[in-house]
Amino acid sequence: MANRVLIVGGRGRIGSSVAEDLVTHTDAEITVTGRNSEASIGPGLPPDRVQYQALDLADSAALHQAVSSSNLVVHCAGPFHYRDASVLKTCIEAGVNYTDVSDSRSFTRRALELRETAKNAGITAIINTGIFPGVSNSMVRRDMEQLDEAEHIHLSYVVGGSGGAGVTVMRTTFLGLQTPFDVWFDRKWQQVKPYSKRETIEFPAPYGKTGVYWFDMPEAITLPETFPVKSVVTKFGTSPDLYNHLTWFVAKYWPASWLKNNSVIEFLSYVSYGMTSVTNSFSGVGVAVRSQVTGLKNGQPAKVCSTAIHPNAAAATGIGTGSIAQLMLEGKLEKPGVWSVEQALSTDLFEKAMQNRHLNIEQEQVFL
Repeated sequence: MANRVLIVGGRGRIGSSVAEDLVTHTDAEITVTGRNSEASIGPGLPPDRVQYQALDLADSAALHQAVSSSNLVVHCAGPFHYRDASVLKTCIEAGVNYTDVSDSRSFTRRALELRETAKNAGITAIINTGIFPGVSNSMVRRDMEQLDEAEHIHLSYVVGGSGGAGVTVMRTTFLGLQTPFDVWFDRKWQQVKPYSKRETIEFPAPYGKTGVYWFDMPEAITLPETFPVKSVVTKFGTSPDLYNHLTWFVAKYWPASWLKNNSVIEFLSYVSYGMTSVTNSFSGVGVAVRSQVTGLKNGQPAKVCSTAIHPNAAAATGIGTGSIAQLMLEGKLEKPGVWSVEQALSTDLFEKAMQNRHLNIEQEQVFL
């Protein structure tokens, strides 16, 4: 009997990309959910493999029934700033493995608090999958394994326009501007302001030199937990650069009360999405991820740098999450508890999954 996968929030751009990856790389029967009772599966998905189910996450009985009918649940219903861990809790109660595309520090903390509960239930839950976080975490692990001792991690990301995703991604960006956040720097937690301290990073073509800024990412808390390094930097930028300057202006000069107003967040999200629908034609909707780890190799200072690039950020997220889901379905990724990607996925499995999906990751080692 084929595995059954439930993709919560599966009608969005990200959820549909995950479904497409699973259709390509597994024989699973897939159910995508959404709030609209009259909706259907997304375009391009085969109706013989994918079905639609209306599901309100607030309806705990309906959620439990849907989860219990599945072998794996993939949570794609963001923004995760607004989500509690009810889907994960339901999976633990029902004995069903879980993964998600979460990208929120607060959600990550709530999920990690359930580690022992999931472990005791024998449930494997892998959070923060996708392209960043997700593939980015595994790039760091792979880079670190090239060194004898790692000291500093620097992750940076750039997305072209809307990234091929919907307005939810815009909401996530502006929600990330609401409050300062803690980062692991010089072996201690320090507070930084979102979208501050611009840095120019050399990404692969077509991005080249692009500005990136401090941005609150789950990797900022899971990587220091996983690896004994001195600092972890996570910075994000967009292309064209105009959007960086506009976002920086909003983060620096708009009153905090405005940014914590849901109506303001919605206004900014829809205006930004409208703007990117115009600029996508020349900026593209791709993504580039750059991982840099510095430390020691054979007693000498050394640096390992990796880059990954994909022409569609939403599709790249589908690759990251789909690869994790495939490995879980195949029984190759079993680790009861709640884990971030770098804590659960070996470099060997990661490399094979990326090769199967033709996501090329360039790696360079330099002695300093």
